[in-house]
Amino acid sequence: MKVLLDTHAFLWWIMNDRRLSSMARAVLQDGTNTILLSAVSGWEIAIKVRLGKLVLPHEPRRFVTEHMAQNNLEVLPISLTHALHVSILPDHHRDPFDRMLVAQSQLERLPILSDDPLITRYSVTCLW
Repeated sequence: MKVLLDTHAFLWWIMNDRRLSSMARAVLQDGTNTILLSAVSGWEIAIKVRLGKLVLPHEPRRFVTEHMAQNNLEVLPISLTHALHVSILPDHHRDPFDRMLVAQSQLERLPILSDDPLITRYSVTCLW
């Protein structure tokens, strides 16, 4: 199964945070699954580090790329189609990063691994 990670799910997994559900851990540890990290998550992490809202042990480029390689994650690029799809989403969520993840989940037909209750209000498969 292919699965799209929400940014917090990626960070909680990497940091072994206890908020990551047992079901989410099982999905991430199942070597038969393809785990995708959106380029929008890299953007979100970079902005949060720059604003001082997120502290990482290394600068974002090193932190994200090293953990992606260690965990065999694949990048999901942002396409123009993804960006334009955001315009037709209902306003359940105001966060632009999460709205992009929803657009990508819908268009790519990917379940999204997320603990965000607002994402479940969209027409997506949310795993947690």
